[in-house]
Amino acid sequence: MSTSTASPAPAAPPRTYSRWASLVVLCAGTLMTILDGNVVTVAMPAIQRDLGFSAPGLAWVVNAYLIPFGGLLLLAGRLGDLIGRKRMFTAGLSVFTAASVLCGVADDQAALIAARAVQGVGGAMTSAVVLGMLVALFPEGREQARAIAVFSAVGAAGGALGTFLGGALTQTMGWHWIFLINLPIGAVALVAAVRVLAPDRPDAGAGAARGADHLGAALVTGALMLTVYVIVGSGERSLSRTLPLSALAVTLFLAFTLRQTRAARPLLRLGLFRSRLLSGANVVQILMVATMYGFQFIGALYLQRVLGYGELATGMAFLPAPVAIGVLMLGLSAHTIGRFGTYRVLLSGLALIVAGMALLSRAPVEGAYAMDVLPPMLLLAAGFAAAMPALTGLAMAGAREEDAGLASGLFNTTQVVGGALGLAVLSVLAASRTDGLLDGGGEPVPAIAEGYQLAFRVATAIAVAALVLAAVVLRARRPVRARPETG
Repeated sequence: MSTSTASPAPAAPPRTYSRWASLVVLCAGTLMTILDGNVVTVAMPAIQRDLGFSAPGLAWVVNAYLIPFGGLLLLAGRLGDLIGRKRMFTAGLSVFTAASVLCGVADDQAALIAARAVQGVGGAMTSAVVLGMLVALFPEGREQARAIAVFSAVGAAGGALGTFLGGALTQTMGWHWIFLINLPIGAVALVAAVRVLAPDRPDAGAGAARGADHLGAALVTGALMLTVYVIVGSGERSLSRTLPLSALAVTLFLAFTLRQTRAARPLLRLGLFRSRLLSGANVVQILMVATMYGFQFIGALYLQRVLGYGELATGMAFLPAPVAIGVLMLGLSAHTIGRFGTYRVLLSGLALIVAGMALLSRAPVEGAYAMDVLPPMLLLAAGFAAAMPALTGLAMAGAREEDAGLASGLFNTTQVVGGALGLAVLSVLAASRTDGLLDGGGEPVPAIAEGYQLAFRVATAIAVAALVLAAVVLRARRPVRARPETG
């Protein structure tokens, strides 16, 4: 009897993955979720007319997205560490794209709100792991700074670009297309993610099944979702209803903290917060993003309700912001951080944000875009372009590699909480001031303008607090000046 001596087929060469192509895919997925958080702003009146929303009910077109998005980020980040970040990212893209189609074909209020909630789930799954994947792709400091600059530019520009796209699509094609446009984008991004992103932690699924902290996950997710719910609905509820909900959210957070001290495999290592950089950067981000959301939402209302701009004109008026952010982040951010250091660049950016908000706080009734809106907008854009990459780098530098997904989820969570907090507080202050003036017999447009001025003044104070906190908490104990980039 003879045996075959045929040689086995040669093994296929290992597949190579382009880090910069992977960055493009991560940015595309992030851009979709960020656009969708802002694109509805200008389309709200059209949605209200078509589906018959009441004024309080219309707010849930935004809130239904924010609540699951903000509440699930931390859980999604940790699950990404356990089962694989690529797996979590691609699953999130699939959920988000499918939910976008459901939003686009919705023909009643309940269908739209439910689809928006599913969008929030997909957005959380996608966004939570992106920063962890990015720092793993680019571990070297100078390249990581460039990659974070690109990622931050896409995110920041996407927020402002959403206002423009919302106005343009709503006015030319109808509000349904602000959601349906995600179908081709999401399909391309999903195919590219499967092909371009390198697989990570192929054996992590078993680790997740062997004892992930499910009770802790339920407690922290419930606490975060309830917190975002309280924030985004604070303008609609009385204090007697808000206080019990707030107390319940605090109780859930305390129960979660106690659980993490006793669980064999805790969802969140509490030691993570011993990192001064990680903790401080997240708090600074809450304050900074609260300020920027105030500009984005109340600035759009100022253009429409005080200066009389239409939907498309409002979108066009915001275009200089994403252009400036993109140019500055891509062209100067990494080089500037390499030359002057993360700390100095962060403080300079926050100082520019303070200056921009201070100028906006005098926005007059008979204002002119070129004199009263564009200059502070460009200051805010320049400040954000400098501060956000620096803040992101500091936050992720404070986490170990195995906690990168969790740190990414935490950083994105504080971004959502900061935006929701800023939107709730500043809009309530503006409305209260306007209502008080109208009750006293004031004229509508001047009363509205004074309400916005008050909101911008408070936003200026919040930006000052971010600057002071960053100066005190994030200062390097042993400052090292990076060599200037050459070549």
